[in-house]
Amino acid sequence: MSVVEKSLSQAAIELENQYGAHNYHPLPVVLTKGEGVFVWDVEGKRYYDFLSAYSAVNQGHCHPKIVNALIEQSKKLTLTSRAFHNDMLGKYEKFVAEFFHFDKVLPMNTGAEAVETAVKICRRWAYKVKGVSENEAQIVVCNNNFHGRTTTIISFSNDPVARENFGPYTHGFIKVEYDHLEALENAFKSNPNVAGFLVEPIQGEAGVYVPSNDYLIRAKQLCEKYNVLFIADEVQTGIARTGRLLATCGNCTCKNKNCSGTPDVKPDILILGKAISGGAYPVSAVLANDAIMNVITPGSHGSTFGGNPVAAAVAMAALEVINEERLAENAYVLGKLFRSELNKYIANSSIVKLVRGKGLLNAIVINDSEDNDTAWNICLRLRDNGLLAKPTHGNIIRFAPPLVMTETQLMECVAIITNTLAEFEIH
Repeated sequence: MSVVEKSLSQAAIELENQYGAHNYHPLPVVLTKGEGVFVWDVEGKRYYDFLSAYSAVNQGHCHPKIVNALIEQSKKLTLTSRAFHNDMLGKYEKFVAEFFHFDKVLPMNTGAEAVETAVKICRRWAYKVKGVSENEAQIVVCNNNFHGRTTTIISFSNDPVARENFGPYTHGFIKVEYDHLEALENAFKSNPNVAGFLVEPIQGEAGVYVPSNDYLIRAKQLCEKYNVLFIADEVQTGIARTGRLLATCGNCTCKNKNCSGTPDVKPDILILGKAISGGAYPVSAVLANDAIMNVITPGSHGSTFGGNPVAAAVAMAALEVINEERLAENAYVLGKLFRSELNKYIANSSIVKLVRGKGLLNAIVINDSEDNDTAWNICLRLRDNGLLAKPTHGNIIRFAPPLVMTETQLMECVAIITNTLAEFEIH
């Protein structure tokens, strides 16, 4: 690579560093094009994308059906605000409500906005329906959660990097251990003002931590026992990522049936984002049945861009792609293959402890301290070898490629990953 070619990436990185807030620490690669499972940098090098914009591009980069929906609607009408009706919002609301089997949807833009919306709905339900005294409602959350970075959300995070110097924090949250049913029930028993349980079906940012098989089912049963709303944050795990339409779909594998069937664990409030738009446009949504959603009245919540015509068109196209291309089934099959192949390598590895995940949301745990940079250096080497991934929590590398990946492509990526890991083995 010539000095001139190197300067293309370096110039782009320096421009970001000079004029942008330093709230991210990206892998040093500058991308300019994406198609399907691939992305290209400004020098023209092609990579497998194994992050999928944190699972926002499950349908692959620049899917033609989704992009076309974006373009065509943008030519007609982009935004009216909710001061007026538009001819796309009702169509979208009907489509997404029926797709996920809920009575109503409240459309928003980002995952954090959707979580904030769910918190507000839950609290208002507590006061209007459950009979909790005003300002006394509590919501149970899990340690090591990641639901976003707004002031309210970081108030119930235990990540010091997310919290430091951002107080004072919002009250009204009780933290318990993830995948710990006794702790959950104790929280419900000890406080009659608990209104909701907000949980990730798989803790993604925590390192793709998969709970016990019966955790979600039994947690939902406890919620029903104590009249507490079960709130599923499926911003990252939803939309076919884990091998089913939703991670809360229990034992559904989508192999022989439509994945949008009623899940074994149906949340009282469902939070969606990221891949509901295929990564083409910011779209998020909160779904619930009438008994819960009807607590929201005019003026109590809103968003200028939420439910705009472009978002509606893009989201419908993105969800159609999931079903038409059977991406949940593909994620299920390829995920099993990926973990099987990685386990073969790990059996004789000193650098990797384990692989875990569901569908095509997986992670490997590097045999090193969180404080060391081994995982980061492995990701730099993966980049050099044509595959992009990123560490989380220091010594964990998450692997989440677009769900349009083929078996041939997956096996090529397994070879890249294992060959790269071999360079770091301790002999």
